[in-house]
Amino acid sequence: MRPGRVLVIGDVMTDVIVIPEGPLVKGSDRRARIRNRPGGSGANQAVWLGALGAQVTFAARVGVDDVVHYERYLARFGVTSVLAPDPALPSGVLVTIVDADGERSFLTDRGANLNLCQSDLPDRLLDGVSMLLVSGYSFFAEEPRKAVTATIESARAMDIAVAIDPASAGFLAETGPQTFLDWTGGADFLFANRDEAQLLCGQDTIDEQVRSLGAHFGTVVIKRGNEGALIGGAEGVRLSLPAAQVATLDSTGAGDAFAAGFLKTLCGGGNEAQALAAGIAAGAEAVQVIGGQPAEPRHGSEVA
Repeated sequence: MRPGRVLVIGDVMTDVIVIPEGPLVKGSDRRARIRNRPGGSGANQAVWLGALGAQVTFAARVGVDDVVHYERYLARFGVTSVLAPDPALPSGVLVTIVDADGERSFLTDRGANLNLCQSDLPDRLLDGVSMLLVSGYSFFAEEPRKAVTATIESARAMDIAVAIDPASAGFLAETGPQTFLDWTGGADFLFANRDEAQLLCGQDTIDEQVRSLGAHFGTVVIKRGNEGALIGGAEGVRLSLPAAQVATLDSTGAGDAFAAGFLKTLCGGGNEAQALAAGIAAGAEAVQVIGGQPAEPRHGSEVA
């Protein structure tokens, strides 16, 4: 793959992260740690890419009052942002409830993300880009779907690789697997977790999932949490690597960090094995912090 910039299209959210001290008590109180963090699958991917040293542009839509705030925040991580202001809807909010083993449940108000439109994604965004990464959330509403579909078509015409992250097993189930495959099939890369892979193809074994999904996507990457990750295609699994053994504090954004680590390495000239290992390492780093993004910019990535 030729070196170049990564263009990420996806949601911007404020993550409200709730870590209860025990099971929720219906009709009463439960002590908890509650924190606000910048989030959204697309924003997470862009920030991790920037933090890892990749050249990255992030395109999204936010509430009109938040544009400057988000531009400054993303720039701290080396992310070039193109944020369309929405005068009608506020920026999105996601409430994440984290249980004792680090697994999460979500309540989502996508806000301004629902109004992403084609004028927000001019073709000039593709200049100098070698990889387009689109969050699956952008397909689950009509207007954003039209916008990202047009950008994907432009990317293909310019011989730019396209990667899709399904992003939400819940929304996939509501939409229907075949519908999602009709929208996204033909992309060069699919990043799916275990649940998403099973939903999309209906197969139970990993090799069957990879072969089935490989009929729709050039390369299939399946993120398996504490079992590691693997890569393959229509011919089956080509490589599987184990997970790093780390203590999980919060798994929010681990899959986004994985995709960032993988693509930063691949677009930097690395091979599949190096990219897979880098994705696993980034995912392992992500589960050790609260929220879906690095706590602070790394040395050399912050923009003055």
